[in-house]
Amino acid sequence: MPAPHPKEFRDDVVAVARRGEAPIAQIAKDFGISESCLRNWLTKADVEDGVKPGVTTAENVELREARRKIRLLEQENEVLRRAAAYLSQANLKLGQSPK
Repeated sequence: MPAPHPKEFRDDVVAVARRGEAPIAQIAKDFGISESCLRNWLTKADVEDGVKPGVTTAENVELREARRKIRLLEQENEVLRRAAAYLSQANLKLGQSPK
């Protein structure tokens, strides 16, 4: 997979495409990228700018972080649940009278 183009390059190409001075296919060819690549950049830019609905990059980072925290909390909760079960079993055994 080729290295991604710098953000400044993508922003410049999107700006040129948004001006609508030439067809998308011609702009893509002039900048040495595929037409589908340019269309993807335009769609992503529209989402980032709030023109189209979707998850922005910042929201995506926030969601990933929230999911990570949820996983950690679920793991901690499981450990605490098991510890409580173990301790309750230990207390039951201590409370039994010898026969």
